[in-house]
Amino acid sequence: MSATRLIEGFAKAEFTPGELLEACRERISRLNPSINALTSFCTERAIAEASRSTQRWREGAPMGPLDGLPIGVKDLQDAEGLPTTQGNPLFRSNMAKRDAPMVARLRRAGAIVLAKTNVPEFGAGGNTRNPVWGATGNPYDPRLTAGGSSGGSAAALAASLVPLCTGSDTGGSLRLPAAFCGVLGYRPSADVVAHPTRPVGWSVISVLGPMARNMDDLLLMLQTIHGFEAGDPLSSPADPARFDNLSPVSLDQLHICFSEDFGGAPVDRRVRSAFRERVAAIAPHVASCRPVYLDLGEMDRCFDILRAESFVAAFDLTGDGAVEQFGPHVAANVELGRRLSFHDRAWAHLEQTRILRAFNKRMADFDILLLPTAPIPAFPWEQSYPEEIDGQKMDIYYRWLALTYRGSLMGGPAITLPAGTLNDGLPFGLQLLGPLRDDRALLRAARAIEALLARDPAMAPVKPDLTKIVPPPVDLRGIATHPLESSSAGTARPDPVGTAV
Repeated sequence: MSATRLIEGFAKAEFTPGELLEACRERISRLNPSINALTSFCTERAIAEASRSTQRWREGAPMGPLDGLPIGVKDLQDAEGLPTTQGNPLFRSNMAKRDAPMVARLRRAGAIVLAKTNVPEFGAGGNTRNPVWGATGNPYDPRLTAGGSSGGSAAALAASLVPLCTGSDTGGSLRLPAAFCGVLGYRPSADVVAHPTRPVGWSVISVLGPMARNMDDLLLMLQTIHGFEAGDPLSSPADPARFDNLSPVSLDQLHICFSEDFGGAPVDRRVRSAFRERVAAIAPHVASCRPVYLDLGEMDRCFDILRAESFVAAFDLTGDGAVEQFGPHVAANVELGRRLSFHDRAWAHLEQTRILRAFNKRMADFDILLLPTAPIPAFPWEQSYPEEIDGQKMDIYYRWLALTYRGSLMGGPAITLPAGTLNDGLPFGLQLLGPLRDDRALLRAARAIEALLARDPAMAPVKPDLTKIVPPPVDLRGIATHPLESSSAGTARPDPVGTAV
């Protein structure tokens, strides 16, 4: 059931939070070993909290809009009493003493933190695997990647292990795994969800956001987590009801532009074909739908520098740290940062401003921009990243994420919606971008397009056939990539996994 339907069931006394928690735990015990979406658990506390929630609902006094809903929290974010390992062995025993602000907001709304969700090491990369917890498989085919860095959250939602999960996004970490797993990932404007742990507090490229299975659930979660925190200079005070009552926009008033490749990024022909089909299905129902060429500037080099800056700030502030303690992806970013100069940094910030202004000009006559989310279908999780797309070699491990990270540069809202499947049965994600700080308009458009796609059997979301998920030949929790292995495709080696909390 959806999160909104579960809350309705509590209110009508059809079932209790305690019963829901037990159902989730049974499902997790049956399916999680095959996909490894959830890592550490807080079972005893969750049972006690579900019991108290059950009593509150019986008394007609829920503590908030999420009272009794079990959730998963991404393993980059602190949840009191659970380890925040970030997928790195040095942090295997890093027990959180308090909740991150977003997690605290969810708890105050009544949500029950049941488990942490898996990530790539330090969230670096679009494939969720690390030397602490191992790899996460895709519920549509556990042999394939669930994407990253919010891959555990996306897989847990697709397999209905929990109804809501947290995520974060720098270059596509919410949107890409949502697309690969047939769920929703929303990257808000940088002022919407406070992010006090962002390494570079004034940089808009890293944000926090919700993940869910439909727009109603996503908005239910967003209404709880948005808001100001003094520790985040980009967050801003806003009306608490900012995202309440967001009705779908009327499609015949919607002006859409679209691009298959965001200004020339490599895109697999199967994805291009599927995207064209979605645009053709949407176009007759909207006021206008026209292609746009997004030659906005040197987007890739700009992102490279801004990303390297944040990694240096987080991992190599003195410039002489040992990169051997990190995996190849983090090390690659740190090494890139060490080669950059103050002039490179100044250029990147100037270029980011120019890119935003160019984007604003392109969007002057449009409400939203449509794009594919992922440039290729999901690939085997043993492969660190796709080394080539449509004949073009990838020069760094995240270059294949250009369809998402180029949009991050503008700092505005973006969302991916499940839009049917590719010919091989894997989910296809449709990405929507809106102007900076126009989150309400983007979300209203997303609601309308979600409803339109649902009416077309060829474009409607398709749930994974969970009856076909069987334990893989190896335990994904025991598959861990060595921190020093090559960043290209290779074999994985086992690594002991600690007892779940």
